[in-house]
Amino acid sequence: MSAVDPHYPLFANVPDQLRTASGRPLSEITAEAAARGELTMADLQISAETLRAQAQVARQAGYPRLAENLTRAAELTAVPNAEVLRMYSQMRPGRATAAELEALAVSLESQYHAPECARLVREAAAVYVARGLLRLNGG
Repeated sequence: MSAVDPHYPLFANVPDQLRTASGRPLSEITAEAAARGELTMADLQISAETLRAQAQVARQAGYPRLAENLTRAAELTAVPNAEVLRMYSQMRPGRATAAELEALAVSLESQYHAPECARLVREAAAVYVARGLLRLNGG
């Protein structure tokens, strides 16, 4: 296991390097700013860069699965919320055919530049094939 990033926890040690989805420094997200009505929804959403930084810390600390999850989460920040919900529903067992899951993976790669998410969809599809969890073409 490698050493933990000396900046960890990131919020405590490098808050001005962390930004929200709006681009605002995380250090500016305060209860006072909220009380004054200065914050938007994008100010309260995590950015892809912050998630990637957290993934790097997890990787360095010897938590590769957590790092993979954080990397996929970073990729998904580019996907509209309604589309994430549609994808989630489609990924449930019995909801999609193999072709539909492959189309989802291609969309993740080409439209959203999310190769790790696409890889996960393909892995899930392979498991669904092996376990008989795909929707049949007509169903």
